[in-house]
Amino acid sequence: MAASATTGVLNPLLGKLSQLLGEEYKKLTGVRKQASFLKDELSAMKALLDTMELMDNLHPSAKNWRDHIREMSYDMENCIDDFIHDIEGADAKKGFVRKMAQRLRRLGRRHQIANRIEELKVLAAEANARRERYNIDECINSSPGPVAVDPRIPALYKEAASLVGIDGPREELVNLLMDYEKKLKVVSIVGFGGLGKTTLAKQVYNEIGGKFACKAFFSVSQRPDVKSLLSGLQLKLEVPRKEENLKLEMGDSSHAYKLEDIIDHLREHLKHKRYLIIVDDLWDQASWNTIRCAFPDNANESRVMVTTRLDDVATTACLSDHACIYSMKPLKEQDSRRLFFSRVFGLENVCPPQFKEISAQILKKCGGLPLAIISVASLLASHEASPLSEWESIKNSLGAKSATKPTLEEMRGILNLSYMHLPVHLRPCFLYLGMYPEDRETERNDLVRQWIAEGFVCSSHGADLVDVAKSYFNELINRSMIQPVRTSHGEVLSCRVHDMMLDLILSKSTEDNFISIAYNYEDMARLHSCKYKVRRLSLQSSAGGATSETIATSMSQVRSYARFQESQYTPPLSQFKYLRVLTFEFPPNWETTVDLTAIVRLFLLRYLKVSALSAVVALPAEIQGLVHLQTLDLRCKETQSFPSDISCLANLFHLRLPLCIVLPQGIKKMKSIRTLRCWDMSRSSLEDIKGLGELINLKELYLSTRLNKCLTLEQEDALVSSIGMLQDLKCLVLDWEHGCSDPDSQLDSLHDPPRRLEELYLLDWEFRRVPKWIGELCCLRILNLHVLHLSSDEVGVLGQLPSLVGVRLKVPDVSQDKVVVGMGLFPVLEHFLFESDKDVNVYLSFEAGAMTKLQKLTLQFSWREWRGGTPAGMECLPCLQHIVVWLNSTSIKSDKNLEDVRADLESAFKSATSLHPGHPSVSVY
Repeated sequence: MAASATTGVLNPLLGKLSQLLGEEYKKLTGVRKQASFLKDELSAMKALLDTMELMDNLHPSAKNWRDHIREMSYDMENCIDDFIHDIEGADAKKGFVRKMAQRLRRLGRRHQIANRIEELKVLAAEANARRERYNIDECINSSPGPVAVDPRIPALYKEAASLVGIDGPREELVNLLMDYEKKLKVVSIVGFGGLGKTTLAKQVYNEIGGKFACKAFFSVSQRPDVKSLLSGLQLKLEVPRKEENLKLEMGDSSHAYKLEDIIDHLREHLKHKRYLIIVDDLWDQASWNTIRCAFPDNANESRVMVTTRLDDVATTACLSDHACIYSMKPLKEQDSRRLFFSRVFGLENVCPPQFKEISAQILKKCGGLPLAIISVASLLASHEASPLSEWESIKNSLGAKSATKPTLEEMRGILNLSYMHLPVHLRPCFLYLGMYPEDRETERNDLVRQWIAEGFVCSSHGADLVDVAKSYFNELINRSMIQPVRTSHGEVLSCRVHDMMLDLILSKSTEDNFISIAYNYEDMARLHSCKYKVRRLSLQSSAGGATSETIATSMSQVRSYARFQESQYTPPLSQFKYLRVLTFEFPPNWETTVDLTAIVRLFLLRYLKVSALSAVVALPAEIQGLVHLQTLDLRCKETQSFPSDISCLANLFHLRLPLCIVLPQGIKKMKSIRTLRCWDMSRSSLEDIKGLGELINLKELYLSTRLNKCLTLEQEDALVSSIGMLQDLKCLVLDWEHGCSDPDSQLDSLHDPPRRLEELYLLDWEFRRVPKWIGELCCLRILNLHVLHLSSDEVGVLGQLPSLVGVRLKVPDVSQDKVVVGMGLFPVLEHFLFESDKDVNVYLSFEAGAMTKLQKLTLQFSWREWRGGTPAGMECLPCLQHIVVWLNSTSIKSDKNLEDVRADLESAFKSATSLHPGHPSVSVY
């Protein structure tokens, strides 16, 4: 069971108490009795706590009780972890005398833990007694729930003249809706809360509503009563009352007024009319599936438009027709300034010089979010003549450092709707993004592994935890809670958090004691005197001046510790006894030594990442005591030492070695490894290269040579043999130094390739021809390949791969024959990149029916080789949206003809695609 944002680790704690009641600990009768008592007491609280977790406004007494249970659960889990570690910590390799001495020392230690468990029993009993004494159950039922004004209301009545940046989106949606398609068409507007979806929908509604026989605009909200909604829609559409309706209104209870009746009446009323319906603020597919039944497809050019924050809802509403989905974007910088200045300074729309700099800072924090810009501008309008200090105060109320200031409540309330709509299991994952600084691009894989290490991810029915965690990440993207940054063929690989959403994250984190942020010594001192113990600490700038005593007394309970940017002070790691996640990220040019020798004391450590390319990392000589370590990610050039026993870590899943480190000795023992990166294969031993073939759980393998050192023939043969044994491999990257690959190597004739490969990157490994074994990879999605010669037949081999969505081919020198991409080839390919030293346009052509899903075509060649042509048949690529041409011109930067060539290329490609129905864009670089 997963940890929670508001109730802490109560669920994992119950699991550990069950563990103590198992057969393994049956001889510890006293502990089992105490564990049984604790489990019963906490289980009695769990149902109530589960109810409280779904409530946004709790009675103060109920909230205090819940917070007390949360903090108690952390302390209890620490105590249980201490006990289990003490019981299982004896090293079987120690001699008899040392074992006995260790057991004698532990008698006193176990007595201390037993006393602590007895204290926890008392605390649990008191918590249940307090629940009864203060009638917590009744407090929950009477928790305040003030009825707030619907924040969408003002958006419905805004005048078009007062809006900024809406003309383009409104025109685009009008064109999308007012085409000549006879059948019912559904269009979705999707985007982040506060982007102005309701405002835009209302403006479109006002502009085209008069062209429809009947129209209605209605809002759904998070927990809709669909029957009442559709009943209200009847009134708006003036559906004639039928006999059963009149009887119901007159009090005839014998007539049941059913949802089906309402839907039937609506369909009957609309079936011959041309109608326009706006369904605003839709939150779930189930509600839409019912609402949609009321809209008949009457072939009268009727239209329905849906606004939602959720990608999957938008897709469902449009029947997966992505052309009918309009994604809202933040306002551009110019529009943001215009909206902001007009609201603050009136019609003049001119910013006085003394406010320009701070206005720019405020607009940066608003990030193009109209709701934020308008909310802040409304506050500032009354402070126009005030000193800069008041503007500074309002600016700070937007920032992560002051997330708890009670300003801009309406805006935060709208964003809070999205948070409260999150399933409970996603909330801690979302809040964990607060560990990262503002504007930080965060890698998906880092988040996924940290969530797992923290215990936020729960597997059901034996599903792989990594796959479950990735689904969590995708759902946060889908719900517009985080913004995608780097994508690859439909897969989001990194994200960013909008500043306004980060403000909400840190506000919630403070409320639930989830994350603590320290920017300076004053923050550290504040945390030291905080009501609750620090559970997760993010040090985001220099906190020099704090003392070891401060850390020892207030930071000993930290479970995640992240340190960003340069700092002259590092809290002593030995004090972070219960640490699960440890992250250091420093600027690439920051030269220092990162001392990690104390990590051997962190017996619960599961995740360790150091990103410091110019730093030297000091690691302990031995590391096998970290039995829970799952991720070791060392992005550095040098280490003072490297653990000789790393191959003894039985639970290590993800290993990224420093640039200077070869494959670990005895790597064949690391059966748990799923992802492995090694940058220095040339110095790895032949035995360990062969040992790669025994890593039966390996899914991703990244290997490289460096400093122009190549593999010997024996090493290369051993590597090819090992790759053939890794049948569960999904991603293979061979990043060889230039000149280190042999076109006649054994890899060309690999007999039994990993048939589950999904990604294959061999751009730096030269082949004379396309290897035949690549044609056997039916699961392959992404291929980067370097071949010296390419023919149409070899293109046919690749084109028959059924799952290929992205291909990059590098062909240094091409033959004079045409390379034809034939009909039916590359059925699902979305991006095709072709690179050559020659003019690729001369010989590349596409037949009708080839690459039917291709969206982007990228061509890279020498500008001196271009002969004025373009690939034949580009008009036959039905889904083509973008053409990108890269000119290899590094050696002639000052040549005046280059710009002329670029202009001629752009003209030639635009001319060649002028007849293409999709009018793809053309970019030349």
